[in-house]
Amino acid sequence: MSDAEELAALEQRLATVRARRGYLLPHHGLLALAFPDLLAGYDAAYSAMALADRVLSHHDREFVWLAVLAATDEALATHHIARLRAAGGSDATIEAAFAACAGALGGKAHDFAARDWSAQLAPWNPRAAYLRGVRRLAPLPLVHLAQCAVHVCKAQWRVLEWQIAAAYEDGVAEDAIAEALTLAMFPGSVPRFVEACGVWLRMIQAGTLAASPRYRAWARLAGQGGYDESGGAAMQRTSTSSDAAAPPSGSPAGGPAP
Repeated sequence: MSDAEELAALEQRLATVRARRGYLLPHHGLLALAFPDLLAGYDAAYSAMALADRVLSHHDREFVWLAVLAATDEALATHHIARLRAAGGSDATIEAAFAACAGALGGKAHDFAARDWSAQLAPWNPRAAYLRGVRRLAPLPLVHLAQCAVHVCKAQWRVLEWQIAAAYEDGVAEDAIAEALTLAMFPGSVPRFVEACGVWLRMIQAGTLAASPRYRAWARLAGQGGYDESGGAAMQRTSTSSDAAAPPSGSPAGGPAP
């Protein structure tokens, strides 16, 4: 391929991304230049997560996005402000999203209190105190969704448990919670999203949530423990079998140990 043909192909790949999103960022150009297949896979995943209509309305999705981006200092993502306003968001909506974010970030103090000072602070209950603060915010369903996503970004697993349980109590739909968690996947990191799914999964398995049949079915699925449950366990079985087959040290092959 000539330099001119390669440049034309690069420009076409970027034009496709720009047409779908309305903008480009530096990593789009790098991926288009060096790893076009990775760009295609990344763009498909991002589009399914951030652009495709799933459960949340455009307004509600962008409310959660605003809280996530504020929590992760994502200054580049100003397009989400425009999207929120285009979906009917006002200054009051923006204020509510930032209040939800700030409340979730403040959950770190309640997490510390629960972890290290629960005995000394009793009978004051940090979980109850945190949730009282949550329920003073509005609109409450969106506050729950935004704060769940922020907890994922900040790896606040104890407070995420509190938030998910409270969201169930307050009637937030499970699929809405799921979508909110996915919005933390890129800004907060995929490993933290995976861990958040594990937090929710274990809560259902423990019976602490009034989960729907669909979500209980998810919790019953075997083999979701990663390498240690599958490959690691298999290697352990192989190692154990090999140890059992080997003759004891100092004894003749096939003979009993002295």
